[in-house]
Amino acid sequence: MRIRRILAAVVATAAFAGLGLTSAVTASAASLTPVECEQGGGTVNWANNTCSGGTFDGQMVD
Repeated sequence: MRIRRILAAVVATAAFAGLGLTSAVTASAASLTPVECEQGGGTVNWANNTCSGGTFDGQMVD
């Protein structure tokens, strides 16, 4: 019985941690800062506020 409770607690903790990581990734993927674009190897295209090239190619920049 004790093992089942411990296992349930571990699974619940992992689920909550996964939910937090998913939210963080979604929030960061919504828009970039100019520094994030440049750190990813791209350049900011101010004409249409997107990152050109690199890891974040085509994503919106704040």
